Amino acid sequence: MGEYRDRMERDLQIRGFSTSTQQCYLARMKAMVRFFMRPPDELTLEDIHSYQLHLTRDQKVCWSSFNQSVCAIRFFYIVTLKKDWDIRHIPYQKTGRKLPVVLSCEEVAKLFQVVDNLKHRTMLMTAYAAGLRVSEVTHLRVSDVDGQRMMLRIEQSKGRQDRYVMLSHKLLAVLREYWKLEHPRHWLFEGQRREQPLTRSTVHKVFHKAKCKAGITKRVSVHGLRHSFATHLLESGVNIRKIQLLLGHRSLQSTQIYTHVAKDYLDHTPSPLDILPGPSSSPSATS
Repeated sequence: MGEYRDRMERDLQIRGFSTSTQQCYLARMKAMVRFFMRPPDELTLEDIHSYQLHLTRDQKVCWSSFNQSVCAIRFFYIVTLKKDWDIRHIPYQKTGRKLPVVLSCEEVAKLFQVVDNLKHRTMLMTAYAAGLRVSEVTHLRVSDVDGQRMMLRIEQSKGRQDRYVMLSHKLLAVLREYWKLEHPRHWLFEGQRREQPLTRSTVHKVFHKAKCKAGITKRVSVHGLRHSFATHLLESGVNIRKIQLLLGHRSLQSTQIYTHVAKDYLDHTPSPLDILPGPSSSPSATS
């Protein structure tokens, strides 16, 4: 995209988009330009519709990836190129709802047990104990740990919001053990170069290796620790509004999804089969 890429990146930065969003939008636009092999300012709405059809029919992308492309395209043509198009003519795809995969308390405990590296185990425990996103774990500073007030400070997370979360007494003990061994200076979990934080890809690799070693077959990523944090709190009776604040969700609707995966949501709802009159045992097999 050349000059247009630079202009779009500048516009994204001016409007305060996160680094990950900038990278995503730029990559989506690059993919579309590569598809047409023409300068993007020469493309028409009809061309964009053709590309949307290509994403759906040929690439069969999921709705979330499709809508990311739409966001990038809309931004580029309306903000960067200042086209007077009606953005409704670049439609989104109907969204779906996917319930998160949650680990049981026993599976979380087993996951921690199989990690021999203290730094890696502490990192995973921190993600679960505080319900953190991967980027929030990697960007924790030593100064964010407040042992006096038993709080962790999460600075400028998603949506550029600060928040505080609880600091588990068990986690504090593990963090102190870890600090004595590693002596991190600035970042709580340092990368290969001490002045840089651990990369997100490293966190994913550590989790995947631990999951395999623990024999967990569920299709769950490290983000599942955050889902498990919220679900386990809900199952223990914590108010959903409090969970919303701990997770840093702007909307309660985002947090309410955990009511559909909490165990008591099903435990307290009997199947109609169990309340039918008659014997509870299954009929004997006939020869």
